Amino acid sequence: MNTTPKIDFAVGGQAVIEGVMMRSPNSIVISARRPDKSIAVQEKFYQTLTQKYKIFNLPIIRGMLNLIEMMVIGSKAINFSASVSMDEVKPKKKTKKQSILQKTIEAMMFVFSLLIALALSLFLFKFLPLWITTVIEKYSSTIKENYIIFNLIDGILKTFFFIMYIYILSLLPSFKRIFEYHGAEHKAVFTYEKGLDLTVTNAAKQSRFHPRCGTSFILIVFVISILVYTFIPRNPDFTKNLLIRLAFLPVIAGISYEYLKISARYADKAWTRIFVAPGLCMQRLTTREPDKTQLEVALHSLKLALKKEQQLAKKTPSKTQKRRVV
Repeated sequence: MNTTPKIDFAVGGQAVIEGVMMRSPNSIVISARRPDKSIAVQEKFYQTLTQKYKIFNLPIIRGMLNLIEMMVIGSKAINFSASVSMDEVKPKKKTKKQSILQKTIEAMMFVFSLLIALALSLFLFKFLPLWITTVIEKYSSTIKENYIIFNLIDGILKTFFFIMYIYILSLLPSFKRIFEYHGAEHKAVFTYEKGLDLTVTNAAKQSRFHPRCGTSFILIVFVISILVYTFIPRNPDFTKNLLIRLAFLPVIAGISYEYLKISARYADKAWTRIFVAPGLCMQRLTTREPDKTQLEVALHSLKLALKKEQQLAKKTPSKTQKRRVV
């Protein structure tokens, strides 16, 4: 008997420290292993800005907002899983002043860590590739006269730095574990999408490479940035050129999001498989084969996310669920 809930919508997720965060259209569930091997859970109903306000559900704009929201949600999920791994989820009872102070410190640390991550990403994938390309341009009249070649070199360098960055992370034992949970997340989602029972046995048989993975999204951003920057007049000043490119990042993210939605809609088409192939290849670095305990955690998150959707559906039976990319 198939016990998988028959709810027609897409789910997505993210690997965290010793766990998996699952996202359904109206909920977020994070499951993470404690040191004693039990599973800690944080779950809540959640609606995006585009769900709450129709004015934001416009092409390109919704992609920009989705990127920002997912960065915040993902960072909070990692912070929660980190506290679980250090067995800090159940703190001792504190006074009101201590609680306010702790929340203030946690908020400041969260913002600080997010800013550091953004700064590192912008340096590695925006500043450094553009700086190197600008230096190379000085020694090549061909690059100087052809802006398409200039942007192509910039895009190749971004991709190279990204691959090297992921490769270096994959050598670290702690990140190897995260990549295994990443594989578990994909296998769990595939199990659901195929309408199979959400069991470890069924999940273990699935592929760890998923076309809607965030890895594919990053590569799509790199490719689309080459096209977008080609239509933007080049500024001879490096700093101004960099700032202009940074200003267009939200637009590029929005376009990439729309492309990802279209590719998910036509996932069975040959042209789609060709375009997602590079992202699937990259997942050989960003995912690893999970063990049964890791699959258990991923399925635990997924089941709770689906359960929350069922609860919501019972409360609002007149509203139909629609398939969407998350």
